[in-house]
Amino acid sequence: MDKQILFIQGGGAGTHDHWDNKLVDHLSRRLGPGYDIAYPRMPNEDVPSYGVWKAALAREMAALDEGAILVGHSIGATILINALADAPPVRKLAGVLLIAAPFVGTGGWASEEIPPMDHLGARLPEGTPIFLYHGSEDDTAPLTHLDLYGRAIPHAITRSLQGRNHQLNDDLSEVAADISALR
Repeated sequence: MDKQILFIQGGGAGTHDHWDNKLVDHLSRRLGPGYDIAYPRMPNEDVPSYGVWKAALAREMAALDEGAILVGHSIGATILINALADAPPVRKLAGVLLIAAPFVGTGGWASEEIPPMDHLGARLPEGTPIFLYHGSEDDTAPLTHLDLYGRAIPHAITRSLQGRNHQLNDDLSEVAADISALR
């Protein structure tokens, strides 16, 4: 049986079909056979709403088997990690991987929908590996957001990727390597 991966897109008009699809394609090529990547279109991608996306994520996660892997990009990653903290999944996850996730709280972005994430790690599913990836040349969410996440989720593995942009230059080699190593 193939390992399930749920990939959550970032926000913005056309992101699903013109930006993050390249990330999903690269990840699929790097992982090869044995992985089933679901890439749902999130509602109102041009104006992401925490409540609306959280509900969509709950529906998507309900269809996953034990040991699934969650991957999120940009604001989709931010919404994903907060949704997990607010309502942990019923089934055990093999891992959560966040790519270029904007941090909400002191030093990061402000949000009327998402509470500050300063102590996020204490609210996440216990024992679930968390990985964070951020490019040094990210002009959407600065690299300092990776450090903020590192403090909020002390058990997370952080990867600063030199010379990479918000899309990690459409190269998810490190993400694929970490997914391959998950049990």
